[in-house]
Amino acid sequence: MNAKLTRTYPRIGLVLGSGGARGLAHIVVLETLDRLGIRPVQIAGTSIGAILGAAYASGVSGAELRAHVIKDFRNRTDVMTRLFQARVGRLADIWKGGLGNPVLVDGETILERFMPRPLPERFEDLSIPMAIIAADFHRLDRVVFSSGPLVPAVAASMAIPGLVKPVVFGDRVMVDGGTVDPLPVKAINAEVDLILAIDVSRAAAREEGAKIPGAVETGFRVYDLMQAALADAQASDNARPIRRLKAPVEGFNALDFFAAKKILAASEGLAGAVESALTLPF
Repeated sequence: MNAKLTRTYPRIGLVLGSGGARGLAHIVVLETLDRLGIRPVQIAGTSIGAILGAAYASGVSGAELRAHVIKDFRNRTDVMTRLFQARVGRLADIWKGGLGNPVLVDGETILERFMPRPLPERFEDLSIPMAIIAADFHRLDRVVFSSGPLVPAVAASMAIPGLVKPVVFGDRVMVDGGTVDPLPVKAINAEVDLILAIDVSRAAAREEGAKIPGAVETGFRVYDLMQAALADAQASDNARPIRRLKAPVEGFNALDFFAAKKILAASEGLAGAVESALTLPF
């Protein structure tokens, strides 16, 4: 009788990149790791990658994340109500500047209202070690959080300028990590055989001729362009074995969270890509 062969997978460091709603593709990757029985040695995440990575590292499965996201974003009115309740300013404050911006929301409140379950208080309470990337606004510096309070670090990593309130740590003001490190492969410092990096930074090219975009569209389009360029540079500047997978979600915008089902459907091919990446020689 032949003994059943068990496939051995490498020890992996999992990198979940930034890209707004396109980052829902990370859920397919997490589901695949669950199915294969692979537990990352360490996770590094930026922005949406920090949010989903922290949930996963705290014990929420990929399947639970999928169910939660689909349920959460099927009711537009409910989502908008929760966002409205998370505002840090009033409409009358629009002329005052600073944190009175009426569309600015509090990141920690967003996490409280939208996560499938409360995050642990500290990094040390996670079941998988994690590194989270944010940017120091005044010092123009990349910051890596891997210990201490968890929720403020996640809130800082997702603090998109103009949309989410910056997070203050002591005398430091933190904003979205995607501005400095959208695919944080260098944040993996554990002993791993392979780094699996999921890139969701790139939006699709368009044929718009000489059409002049509006201010909001311009801001997000330039942000996407910047993140894609940074991801290219950072993924190539790494001496360790790395498998970089680009999620096929270029046709979606950073704020397309109401297209969650479509984004997940478009990302299903990542399952096979992940399995192949982990079985190739490295």
